[in-house]
Amino acid sequence: MTTSNQLVLASVANVPIDDVIAIRIEGHDLAVYNVDGTFYVSDDRCNHGNAKLSEGFLDGDVIECPLHGGCFKVTNGEPCASPVTQPMKMYSVKVEGGEIILTDPSELDVS
Repeated sequence: MTTSNQLVLASVANVPIDDVIAIRIEGHDLAVYNVDGTFYVSDDRCNHGNAKLSEGFLDGDVIECPLHGGCFKVTNGEPCASPVTQPMKMYSVKVEGGEIILTDPSELDVS
């Protein structure tokens, strides 16, 4: 569901606490993280290798890539363990009415 300047990504109920799920929306594969009730969204593809971050291990606010074991902070996208060196792309979200909403859908259009 899309409004003029927001895009519903998922229901809060579909993202277990301290877990990550994969979604595909408007041709983009995204990872949705629930860190102790706070939600974050990034690209689902690790920028170091061809792996889905949603298949990795979420430990607190750190996601470990399942391919090479590199880690990112899901709160800001910063790398926190090699071999990753570049931040992952993060998206602006909010929770409203039990839904996780991308507040600026134009972020999807930026490479």
